[in-house]
Amino acid sequence: MAKSSKPAAKKPATRPAARTAKAAPAETAPADAGKIAKTQIIDMVADRTTLNKKQAGEAVSTMVDCVIDALRSGHSVGLPGLGTLSIAQTAARTGVKPGTSERITIPAGKKVRFKVATTLKGSL
Repeated sequence: MAKSSKPAAKKPATRPAARTAKAAPAETAPADAGKIAKTQIIDMVADRTTLNKKQAGEAVSTMVDCVIDALRSGHSVGLPGLGTLSIAQTAARTGVKPGTSERITIPAGKKVRFKVATTLKGSL
Protein backbone atom coordinates (compact mmCIF):
# COMPACT_ATOMS: atom_id res chain seq x y z
CA MET A 1 0.00 0.00 0.00
CA ALA A 2 2.85 2.40 0.71
CA LYS A 3 4.16 1.95 -2.84
CA SER A 4 0.83 2.91 -4.40
CA SER A 5 0.55 6.12 -2.32
CA LYS A 6 4.02 7.39 -3.32
CA PRO A 7 3.32 7.65 -7.08
CA ALA A 8 -0.03 9.30 -6.32
CA ALA A 9 1.75 11.86 -4.15
CA LYS A 10 4.19 12.72 -6.96
CA LYS A 11 1.50 13.49 -9.55
CA PRO A 12 -0.27 16.23 -7.55
CA ALA A 13 3.09 17.77 -6.68
CA THR A 14 3.77 18.52 -10.36
CA ARG A 15 0.32 20.00 -10.98
CA PRO A 16 0.51 22.81 -8.38
CA ALA A 17 3.94 23.79 -9.74
CA ALA A 18 2.36 24.27 -13.16
CA ARG A 19 -0.47 26.33 -11.62
CA THR A 20 1.90 28.61 -9.75
CA ALA A 21 3.84 29.21 -12.95
CA LYS A 22 0.63 30.32 -14.66
CA ALA A 23 -0.43 32.42 -11.64
CA ALA A 24 2.83 34.38 -11.53
CA PRO A 25 2.00 36.66 -14.51
CA ALA A 26 -1.48 37.28 -13.10
CA GLU A 27 -0.01 38.41 -9.79
CA THR A 28 2.18 40.98 -11.53
CA ALA A 29 -0.72 42.39 -13.54
CA PRO A 30 -2.50 44.07 -10.56
CA ALA A 31 0.78 45.66 -9.46
CA ASP A 32 1.18 47.13 -12.93
CA ALA A 33 -2.38 48.43 -12.84
CA GLY A 34 -1.62 50.41 -9.68
CA LYS A 35 -4.09 48.60 -7.45
CA ILE A 36 -3.15 48.05 -3.80
CA ALA A 37 -4.46 44.85 -2.24
CA LYS A 38 -5.83 44.52 1.28
CA THR A 39 -2.73 42.59 2.36
CA GLN A 40 -0.54 45.45 1.18
CA ILE A 41 -2.64 47.92 3.19
CA ILE A 42 -2.25 45.67 6.24
CA ASP A 43 1.53 45.64 5.72
CA MET A 44 1.61 49.44 5.46
CA VAL A 45 -0.46 49.86 8.64
CA ALA A 46 1.80 47.41 10.49
CA ASP A 47 4.92 49.26 9.30
CA ARG A 48 3.62 52.70 10.29
CA THR A 49 2.23 51.71 13.70
CA THR A 50 3.24 49.58 16.66
CA LEU A 51 0.73 46.90 15.62
CA ASN A 52 1.86 43.53 14.36
CA LYS A 53 0.42 42.19 11.09
CA LYS A 54 -2.35 40.23 12.79
CA GLN A 55 -3.51 43.25 14.78
CA ALA A 56 -3.22 45.51 11.73
CA GLY A 57 -5.33 43.03 9.75
CA GLU A 58 -8.00 43.04 12.42
CA ALA A 59 -7.95 46.86 12.52
CA VAL A 60 -8.29 47.20 8.74
CA SER A 61 -11.06 44.56 8.59
CA THR A 62 -12.94 46.22 11.46
CA MET A 63 -12.70 49.63 9.80
CA VAL A 64 -14.03 48.27 6.50
CA ASP A 65 -16.85 46.45 8.31
CA CYS A 66 -17.82 49.65 10.17
CA VAL A 67 -17.95 51.62 6.91
CA ILE A 68 -20.10 48.93 5.27
CA ASP A 69 -22.46 48.76 8.26
CA ALA A 70 -22.88 52.56 8.28
CA LEU A 71 -23.63 52.62 4.55
CA ARG A 72 -26.15 49.78 4.89
CA SER A 73 -27.96 51.71 7.62
CA GLY A 74 -28.20 54.76 5.34
CA HIS A 75 -25.51 56.94 6.91
CA SER A 76 -22.77 58.71 5.01
CA VAL A 77 -19.18 58.07 6.06
CA GLY A 78 -16.63 60.87 6.10
CA LEU A 79 -12.99 59.89 5.90
CA PRO A 80 -10.93 63.01 6.69
CA GLY A 81 -8.41 63.81 3.98
CA LEU A 82 -9.90 61.15 1.67
CA GLY A 83 -13.56 61.93 1.02
CA THR A 84 -17.15 61.00 1.83
CA LEU A 85 -19.02 57.80 0.98
CA SER A 86 -22.79 57.99 0.77
CA ILE A 87 -25.78 56.08 -0.60
CA ALA A 88 -27.77 57.55 -3.51
CA GLN A 89 -31.12 56.41 -4.84
CA THR A 90 -31.35 55.68 -8.56
CA ALA A 91 -34.62 56.09 -10.45
CA ALA A 92 -36.15 53.41 -12.63
CA ARG A 93 -35.14 53.87 -16.25
CA THR A 94 -35.43 52.29 -19.66
CA GLY A 95 -32.45 50.48 -21.11
CA VAL A 96 -31.58 48.38 -24.13
CA LYS A 97 -30.74 44.69 -23.80
CA PRO A 98 -27.39 44.03 -25.51
CA GLY A 99 -27.48 41.81 -28.56
CA THR A 100 -31.25 41.90 -29.05
CA SER A 101 -31.88 45.67 -28.94
CA GLU A 102 -34.95 44.87 -26.85
CA ARG A 103 -36.09 47.70 -24.55
CA ILE A 104 -36.14 46.74 -20.88
CA THR A 105 -37.01 48.55 -17.66
CA ILE A 106 -34.17 48.82 -15.17
CA PRO A 107 -35.65 48.99 -11.66
CA ALA A 108 -34.89 51.71 -9.13
CA GLY A 109 -32.06 50.93 -6.75
CA LYS A 110 -29.22 52.28 -4.66
CA LYS A 111 -25.58 52.97 -5.40
CA VAL A 112 -22.55 54.09 -3.42
CA ARG A 113 -21.26 57.56 -4.22
CA PHE A 114 -17.84 58.92 -3.33
CA LYS A 115 -17.01 62.60 -3.13
CA VAL A 116 -13.28 63.30 -3.02
CA ALA A 117 -12.02 65.64 -0.29
CA THR A 118 -10.80 69.00 -1.57
CA THR A 119 -7.48 68.54 0.21
CA LEU A 120 -6.85 65.28 -1.65
CA LYS A 121 -8.10 66.70 -4.96
CA GLY A 122 -5.73 69.64 -4.62
CA SER A 123 -2.74 67.43 -3.89
CA LEU A 124 -3.19 65.13 -6.89
